[in-house]
Amino acid sequence: MLESVLGPEGAEEAMRALEASGADPAEWAKASGFAQNPQALAAAMQQMQRILSSDDGGESDWRFAHDVARQVAHTGGDPAVTAAQAAKVRSVLTVADLWLDAATDLPPAGTQRVAASRAEWVERTLPTWRAVADPIGVSVSEALAGVLHDQLGGELPEELGALPGGMDLPRLITKLGRLGFAMQVGQGAGTLSREVFGGTDTGLPLLRGSELLLVPANVEAFAEGLDAETDEVWHFLAVREAAHARLFAHVPWLRAHLLGAVEAYARGVEIDAEQMEEAVRSIDPTDVEQLRNALGQGIFSPQRTPDQERALVRLETALALVEGWVEEVTATAVAPHLPHAVPLREMLRRRRAAGGPAEDTFRQLVGLELRPRRARDAARLWALIARDRGITGRDELWSQLDLFPTTEDLEHPELFGDRRADEDDVTADLDAALEAILNDTGADDAPRENPAQQAPATDEGTEAAEPPDEPGDAEPGDAPRPGGPTG
Repeated sequence: MLESVLGPEGAEEAMRALEASGADPAEWAKASGFAQNPQALAAAMQQMQRILSSDDGGESDWRFAHDVARQVAHTGGDPAVTAAQAAKVRSVLTVADLWLDAATDLPPAGTQRVAASRAEWVERTLPTWRAVADPIGVSVSEALAGVLHDQLGGELPEELGALPGGMDLPRLITKLGRLGFAMQVGQGAGTLSREVFGGTDTGLPLLRGSELLLVPANVEAFAEGLDAETDEVWHFLAVREAAHARLFAHVPWLRAHLLGAVEAYARGVEIDAEQMEEAVRSIDPTDVEQLRNALGQGIFSPQRTPDQERALVRLETALALVEGWVEEVTATAVAPHLPHAVPLREMLRRRRAAGGPAEDTFRQLVGLELRPRRARDAARLWALIARDRGITGRDELWSQLDLFPTTEDLEHPELFGDRRADEDDVTADLDAALEAILNDTGADDAPRENPAQQAPATDEGTEAAEPPDEPGDAEPGDAPRPGGPTG
């Protein structure tokens, strides 16, 4: 496709840029089936030409990513949701909310309960994937284009000839880098659609609305081969989905906190120009194998800054606390109802620890740890808090970000109560001091009796008049007062 647009030499440069952004065109070809479908290949070539010549703020890139995601979601089959499956989803999610009412003070998330195919899961979640990943893709592509521009001295090699649309090489590299990044995210989302059970089990708030969603094909595939009854698996996963949804629906700061950490990470993306230039000088650009080896060593990998490291710690801590709370609340809700609740909980823990290709994709591209490593610590922390403070006290910690547990709390869950007790004592002392100040000020400002009610004002109206003397009160030498006794 690239050769048809850029010619052989230009296509080679474009491939380097795509691989530098982390893309794997060979995997796209396998997923797309282009080799067996010449018509699809021709259509894709036309689409590539439109994308390279467009200037629409990345819309065409993400349309291409959307097509890739749907193709990957359909790989291996994507059965349509049947009426029976849709009814099953509505039933188990309704029961899940009833069970959760006894395990958390957070109310149900909403009334819309959706049974989705894998492709429908892609449709509903890809806009959020774009919001999460696009700023990082733009930053990486622009940084890479800047480094290549500096290396080439701002001049285009003659052997490349004219580029489409009259664009210069840095702009082409930026365009191809963003396209490659978007397509790789689309591939990751499509792969993830074959693994997820609902709309929230990545830990990120992928759904824009408050609906509850399950993917029946994935739930049934997961239930196969387990010792637990299929109905138990359905109910267990439904409770997890409903618990996640309650958090994202009723903790107003949580979505902004998670996505804000991703944005903070994206703002600081940098590429080590010196490392890249040194690596490029040591290889032959015409030797594809040398270039591939250099790419494998991460010469174009973004370098994390201290601000990015802090943003990632904040993000991974929040994801772990979300997963830990959901795990603990789910265990409490299903314990009276599901005989295999404990084995199912452990099964999901092992599944989370193992990860998969989709997790690897997003970890490499975005830096996200979709399966937080510290979820087990977070579950223990929430269990200890519930034991000490009760369900209400535990859930009150979600009321504002200032009360939310920290990374330090995850590292030493057993000390959470002591640390918070000390903080509460300090807060109580401050509140008492403030109240004393306010009470003292209030005493000074208390309303007083109106002097005008005690005595008439003087003619000037600024001082109260003294009461008239009684007979015999006058001092010697005082002049008689008008209206007073005369003798």
